[in-house]
Amino acid sequence: MSAPPTELHAVLPSEHADLDPHLVVGLARRAEDLGYRGVWLPDHPLPPRGYGGGYGGALEPVVTLTAVAAATRAVRLGTSVLILPLRDPFLLAKQAATLDRLAPGRLVLGVGAGWEAREFAALGADFADRGARTDEALRLLRHLHTVGRGPFAGDRFGFTDGEFAPLPATPVPLLVGGTSPAALRRAARYADGWQAVGLDPEAFGAAARDLRARAGRPVEAGARTEAATLDGVPAAAERVRAFAAAGADHVAVWFGAPEGYADRMAALARALDTG
Repeated sequence: MSAPPTELHAVLPSEHADLDPHLVVGLARRAEDLGYRGVWLPDHPLPPRGYGGGYGGALEPVVTLTAVAAATRAVRLGTSVLILPLRDPFLLAKQAATLDRLAPGRLVLGVGAGWEAREFAALGADFADRGARTDEALRLLRHLHTVGRGPFAGDRFGFTDGEFAPLPATPVPLLVGGTSPAALRRAARYADGWQAVGLDPEAFGAAARDLRARAGRPVEAGARTEAATLDGVPAAAERVRAFAAAGADHVAVWFGAPEGYADRMAALARALDTG
């Protein structure tokens, strides 16, 4: 792969309601063997009816990544991305810290504010204030993973007593997904990383430079793309190289339908010579 060095990651399939989770775990193991440095799973707790129509997250990602952790050695484990305002941040902090104990240093907790208003309505959650709740939950996650006890004061979340456990040796890295101005501001202020979906390499590079300038500190910048067919692998390889040239620290690739997933992962790895 051309300089600067960029990690190649795989977005695991989770778009079908009847998907066998053992298949996903096997694909994660295969990705690691092929030289992929990270694997990611999406999240949708209760989307409109019908998986496969642009929604991912049929499998609960934190549970599934725990199984992936047990079946792999060193590959990074990421959520791309959890819909943070639809989750209890105290429980999520404990889930993440526990998985970090099981697979030290491998988890990247990717989160976003969400975009599907119908999903929020189905869960009885307020869609309008999701950004503010996401910001506060990010602050709470960091507090729980660093301080581990109260007090924590917020408009929506807070506690004065109690002790959090298990406390990670180092805070679980937080990543923010999204390309809106609000997402970039959120990543610059609260996160260790950022992941873009739907940007071309030129736009990605401009956004990454803006993000890092705002943050004033190192922030990992990653991009997502796809190679849903074998015919699409050569173009995907070129996109990976273009994202690398634009400054991406990692490029995560989604490979489409589960059938033939491993073959497409292998073809891209060969094209980029990751072995």
